[in-house]
Amino acid sequence: MREIVFDTETTGLDFEQDRVIEIGGIELWNHIPTGREFHKFIRPDARKVDPAAFDIHGISDDFLKDKPVFAEIVDEFAEFFEGAALIAHNAAFDIRFLNAELARVGRPAIPPGLVIDTLPMARRKFPMAPATLDALCSRFSIDTTKRDKHGALVDSELLAQVYIELIGGRQSALRLDMDNDGLNDRGVEIVHCAAKRPVPLPPRLSAAEDEAHRRFIASLGEGAAWTAHLPPVVEG
Repeated sequence: MREIVFDTETTGLDFEQDRVIEIGGIELWNHIPTGREFHKFIRPDARKVDPAAFDIHGISDDFLKDKPVFAEIVDEFAEFFEGAALIAHNAAFDIRFLNAELARVGRPAIPPGLVIDTLPMARRKFPMAPATLDALCSRFSIDTTKRDKHGALVDSELLAQVYIELIGGRQSALRLDMDNDGLNDRGVEIVHCAAKRPVPLPPRLSAAEDEAHRRFIASLGEGAAWTAHLPPVVEG
């Protein structure tokens, strides 16, 4: 299953008037980063960066003046994001802005069914606890030292780690609710456990080593927990 964990930075908070000025995305395949990423700064035409927004992300009008406009990067954006589930934190904010940009260039909106929002996921998992990206990174001991201000790509990298923890960590859960093509109900490939051995493997201990181990256990006294786990003596 292909997923894109993404983030945007904008000139302000009004998606109808403000503009997207940075997009970052990290590709996951079956919840594992592939190393592919998307990162673009975007010139917002005549819209200026709001001072409050600048305080958050540090992206200035002067920095953006030679960057491409959205219409110039939309094909590359569409190619990278197409066909993937889209993961974002407080996704409604980012999707409103991206859909506004897509509408301006005559492209279809992102279907809401493709979007997974990690904010309600975190609130369900940790009720009443802070659910900001910073708080979740702290909870999961994710290193944020390279993050000075908010940035679309670095926040996507951090969110990818948070998302993996929110869905159960780096070890995929084994599920029994599979369909015929070996996928569970979320479309994730299931790794099957190996069948049980019909005959246990023979021990690798020599007879002398086994006897020394039994003498040591016996020296612990009859009440020692280890005595219950000693295998029977094999005659021969």
